Amino acid sequence: MSDFFNNGSNSEEQNNSGSYSYKKEEINQGESFYQWSPYDDGNRVKKKKTSTLGKKLGNAAAIALVFGLVAGLAFQSIVAVTNRLWNLEEAKQPAIESTVETETADKKVESTDTAKGTTTATKITTDVSEIAQNVLPAIVQVTNVGIKEYQTFFGTMQQPTQSAGSGIIVSQDDDNIYIATNNHVVSGAETLTITFNDDQAVEGTIKGTDSSCDLAVVSVAVKDIPSDTLSNIKVATLGDSDNTVVGEAAIVIGNAMGYGTSVTNGIISAKDREVSVQDEDGNVVTNSLIQTNAAVNPGNSGGALLNAKGEVIGIVSVKLAQENVEGMGYAIPISFATSIIQQMVDNDVVSELDASYLGIAGKDITQEMSEQYNVPVGVYVAQVVSGSGADEAGIEVEDVITGFNGRKVTSVNTLNNIMQYIAAGTTVDVTVARHDNDYKEETIKVTLTRKIDKVQ
Repeated sequence: MSDFFNNGSNSEEQNNSGSYSYKKEEINQGESFYQWSPYDDGNRVKKKKTSTLGKKLGNAAAIALVFGLVAGLAFQSIVAVTNRLWNLEEAKQPAIESTVETETADKKVESTDTAKGTTTATKITTDVSEIAQNVLPAIVQVTNVGIKEYQTFFGTMQQPTQSAGSGIIVSQDDDNIYIATNNHVVSGAETLTITFNDDQAVEGTIKGTDSSCDLAVVSVAVKDIPSDTLSNIKVATLGDSDNTVVGEAAIVIGNAMGYGTSVTNGIISAKDREVSVQDEDGNVVTNSLIQTNAAVNPGNSGGALLNAKGEVIGIVSVKLAQENVEGMGYAIPISFATSIIQQMVDNDVVSELDASYLGIAGKDITQEMSEQYNVPVGVYVAQVVSGSGADEAGIEVEDVITGFNGRKVTSVNTLNNIMQYIAAGTTVDVTVARHDNDYKEETIKVTLTRKIDKVQ
C-alpha cells in the first residue's frame, strides 16, 4: 500500500470517457460566459444510421413512379401498400397525455414531494408561462467583474474581465437575501452585481463557496434593495430531486448569453450522471448530476432547473460543448445541494486567526482509483503531523478519510471547503476507513488545532 500513489495514477488524471473543463465563451458583446467543454477527445458521439419509415415510403413512391410509366395499376397497388404501412406505423405510436400543474413560489424555502410516477400515458404541454411568471421573481442575473493578468514585453499587465451567470433566491432574513449559484460563476470576482427581475442592479457579496461541488452563496443587503424591488422578490420553492422521474417535464430559467432572464423547456433525460470536471485551479472533481435536454446556454450557470410544479430540482452547472452533440445540459440535484447551501447561509468563513487544522497531508482517491485498488473514495492519509488533532485522535498513515462533520468527503478540496467554516478548538466526527481492517469505516472524534499554530 505504500506505493499506492507511485504507479502513475494521480488525482488529476483525465478520464477519456467523459471529462470536462471550464471555458469562458466569448460572444458578440465581447463578454465572456461560463460553459463547460471537453478537455479530451474521447467518447465522440457517433452519428446513427437512419432507417425510418419515411425512407421506406420514399423508396416505395420512387418505385411507383417508375412503374407508373408502364402501368397505372402498379402505381395504385404500391400506394395502397404504402398507406397501409403508414396506418400500421401510426397505430404503434403511444398517445402521450397529461397536464402541467403550477404552484406559486413561496417566501419560505420548502422541500416538497414531486414527480409521482405513473403507469398511464401522459401528455406534456408546452405552455409553461404560468410557471415562468411565478418563478421569475426568484431568479437573478449575476455579473462578475474581475482582473486578468497577462505577460507582455513590458511586464505583467492587467485587464478587466466580465462574465455573466445566474442565481436563485433561496432564503431571506431581516438583513439579507441569499442567492444560490455556481462557484465558477463568482470565482475571481472583484465585484459582483446582482440584477433582479425588474432590472434593478445591486452589489452582492460572496457568503460562501464550495469548489468541490461547484456551489456558492451570494448575499445582498436588504437595505441596498429599493422597496419596489424588494416587494417583488420571491424565495424559490425547493423540490425533491430524489423523487424526480426520467422523462418528466423540465424547465430551465437563467441569464442565457447575458441577454437577460430567459425560459427553455424539455424533459429530464437522465439522473445520477457521473461527470468529471477540471476546475480553473486544475483540480478534477466528479459529481452526480441530473441531465436535461432543455436548452442550456452560456450564462445559464447557477440558474434553476424546475419541475412541472415550479419547484427547483436542480442548479444548472454544466453544458456539454462538443462537436456533434446537442441537448445535453446538467444540473446539481437540489436534494444534494440544500445542506451545503444552508451551511453557507447559516455560517461565515472563520477568520485566519481562528482557522482550524486537522494535521494530515492527503491525496485524492478518485472513483477510478477506488475501483482499481479496492479502496474507498476519499482522502488518503499520506502523512500525519505529530501533535496535531489527527495524531492525538489516532488517525494513521494509509487510512482513508471518507466523512467529516457529517459531510461526505471525496477529495482534499472537499475537506478544505468543509473546514473553512469550523473554528479551531471544535471537536468534530471524522469517518475513517482503516487500512489495517479491510478499510472498514469507523468514526473518530477529533479536536481541531489552530492552523496558525500548526507544526511546520
